[in-house]
Amino acid sequence: MAATIGGPVSCLSRIAVVTGGARGLGLGICKQLASNGVKVVLTDKDEEKGLDAVEKLKQFPHFDITFHHLNVTDSTNISSLSEFIKTKFKKLDILVNNAGVAGGIIDHEKLKVFDGKIEKLGKSANPFIIGETYERAEKCVSTNYYGTKTMTETFIPLLLSSQSPRIVNVTSRCGKLQYIPNQSIQKEIGDIDNLTEGKIDEMVRSFLSDFKEGNLRKNNWPTSLSAYIVSKVAVSAYTRLIAKRYPAICTNCIHPGFVRTDITGDLGTLSAEEAAKGPVMLALLPDGSPSGLFYDQTEVSSFT
Repeated sequence: MAATIGGPVSCLSRIAVVTGGARGLGLGICKQLASNGVKVVLTDKDEEKGLDAVEKLKQFPHFDITFHHLNVTDSTNISSLSEFIKTKFKKLDILVNNAGVAGGIIDHEKLKVFDGKIEKLGKSANPFIIGETYERAEKCVSTNYYGTKTMTETFIPLLLSSQSPRIVNVTSRCGKLQYIPNQSIQKEIGDIDNLTEGKIDEMVRSFLSDFKEGNLRKNNWPTSLSAYIVSKVAVSAYTRLIAKRYPAICTNCIHPGFVRTDITGDLGTLSAEEAAKGPVMLALLPDGSPSGLFYDQTEVSSFT
């Protein structure tokens, strides 16, 4: 067994659920958790890919990985997974909310001109995103934010049955408040002392309404990659809220880096294995570690 990342918390008999685990970053996280002795429930909405991933991982006989079908936008699916975990394990130690979608289509041909180094362009990287529609925006918000929120709410009772519960929410560098031009939203969502779930939900509802009515520019929303940015800002803010509400659960969010995955057309700067190191580090943090933080890969960053 590999040495435990993060210190003295024993991984023996620790149970983890990873969403979007059949490929890319999610699969990398599953592999590294399993290599640290964690029992992993790999979940994915694509049952065929999920079962195939688990079958391929049988080459590592010391891995303890199980597949369970899960669509994070389907509350029935989430309830089914919760019952499975409750019946089989009685608790949950680690929840990694990784499942997500881009909300638009990346023009990989344009991106190739920049040799895949999209992150060096910062906010100006948006011209590579095409095909943003209201339907895609709604799906993006539903998956990235509401999926994370429903998973968290459902599994909190099982997490509170753990001696060392951890929640890791995969966000993005775009999940910082600076990417939303509206100053009043920046101020309201950034005010952790007065932040509420209702305020986050209202931000998301207002965004979708303005998107549908064609008022993104008028009301100072991001105008490209918009749904992805708003959904990830919502995830980041929700992370802070859960950390404050449940101090017994070490809850953090993370920008894992620009990863070579299907979404990026394999043009990222990090492999899935490299990018998985940050989320796994947070999943295995020692007891007493800080909660409610934003990490950029393995370093603490700011929410703004």
